Amino acid sequence: MSRMAVKNMRKAVKIGKVAVGGNNPLVMIAGPCVIEGRKICLSLAGQLASLARKEKIPFIFKASYDKANRSSIKSYRGLGMAKGLEVLAEIKEKYGVPVLTDVHSVAEVGPVAAVVDVIQIPAFLCRQTDLVVAAGESGKPVNVKKGQFLAPWDVWHIVEKIASTGNQKILVTERGTSFGYNNLVADMRSLLVLKEMGYPVVFDATHSVQKPGGAGSRSSGDSRWAPALARAAVATGCDAVFLETHVTPEKALSDPDNAIPLSGVAGLWRVLRNIDNEVFD
Repeated sequence: MSRMAVKNMRKAVKIGKVAVGGNNPLVMIAGPCVIEGRKICLSLAGQLASLARKEKIPFIFKASYDKANRSSIKSYRGLGMAKGLEVLAEIKEKYGVPVLTDVHSVAEVGPVAAVVDVIQIPAFLCRQTDLVVAAGESGKPVNVKKGQFLAPWDVWHIVEKIASTGNQKILVTERGTSFGYNNLVADMRSLLVLKEMGYPVVFDATHSVQKPGGAGSRSSGDSRWAPALARAAVATGCDAVFLETHVTPEKALSDPDNAIPLSGVAGLWRVLRNIDNEVFD
């Protein structure tokens, strides 16, 4: 299918009971960067699910069982696939919310697809053809995070790889572009270019304020800018906003500097929903 053939199509991707894109309401994807433990992850998921029900906001829970692209060999990576998938399955069953996690190898795709609702391709791996095709062949919705090193129009080639499997359940996520060393910049024009591909577009507000490798042995960031970028992205027309959150971000075992406090999520969600309603209703 050519780029022009999909340019004006308004696809929506169904993820459990949540519809992303088309004329559907703004969707929130949120959770911790990594599963730090069963108890803390279930607690956070429960609070987010309760908040989403109260605010009537479509919600997908996100957490990684493994962070395979850490800066240092000493960095915390997570519980691993087996234990991590058990936690995600429990969250899905207990709270009735769709769950999203990322994969890092072809071998992981099958076991992950058996549990989660969305398979995510990490930014650093978005050009790994075998991984992208395997995710597409799973039949699950696939969320591709645009690499920091890619122009937005280059994502079309990744979309084609997934679509070649017959899977049209594709999400594309903007998460900032490399800007010199140890820094990212969020270009809102990228959202408009990605939308021309005809698939739902997600804006990752917290990774867009990350400073890769900025703390030497780990990435740093500046979470205070994430709400402002999220507001701009919703006004520009993204279909979902991706937020990493933690009860106490400063104690988080991964991405502590760009995660936003759980206490700030409710107010931000309301603002983003109001912007979406005002601009696009």
